[in-house]
Amino acid sequence: MILNAFFKAVGQIGDPRFRKVLFLGIGLTIALLFGAYAGLLWLIEALTGEGTVIFGYEVTWLGDLLGWGSLFLMLFLSAFLMVPVASAITSMFLDEVAQAVEDKHYPRLPPATRVPFFEALRDTVNFLGILVAANLLAFILYALITPAAPFIFYALNGYLLGMEYVTLVAIRRIGRKAAKEFRRKHLGTVWLAGVLMAIPLSIPLVNLLIPILGAATFTHIYHALNARP
Repeated sequence: MILNAFFKAVGQIGDPRFRKVLFLGIGLTIALLFGAYAGLLWLIEALTGEGTVIFGYEVTWLGDLLGWGSLFLMLFLSAFLMVPVASAITSMFLDEVAQAVEDKHYPRLPPATRVPFFEALRDTVNFLGILVAANLLAFILYALITPAAPFIFYALNGYLLGMEYVTLVAIRRIGRKAAKEFRRKHLGTVWLAGVLMAIPLSIPLVNLLIPILGAATFTHIYHALNARP
């Protein structure tokens, strides 16, 4: 069922609404990372000023050194944060992906309840915080148990992605409380499908498609599970 749902999602990847959400998510992510870097540079300049006095001597190159250091730091962090940040931001617009899937594959369904924008924004901020914090903390486990690092990465992100996407899809149909009960009831299937979404996260560029494919895949999974007696 999971693979069938995934291949149906891949088959619809050229849908104009899929592309719209993808480009919107990537654009906002890049803008956010640039904005964070600009804010960091402003903070460095504010702290160092015209020059910093060390042992009675004015040092004017400290700001430049910190500025270049911050550039390399942002490039390093972006390599790890680009995907989770893009996933979180794109999740604000995945309702449109789910609707595109239902329009094509489940046209007889009644209209879904759209999640209000500010409610979706709140969920996105919460998801982003959990996703980034969990992946940063996972670096400790990667260092302690290096051979198990790939399995920890896939298990952790698979769980987080599965919980997020199935809730996003289910909440449109049965409400927030019932959506949480639904994902708890089908935890094994949701987690396994989430791991399938997490595996391509390590492939550059392909990983940016994961939010779109995830929402589409879990839309099929939700309706397949919901159809069972």
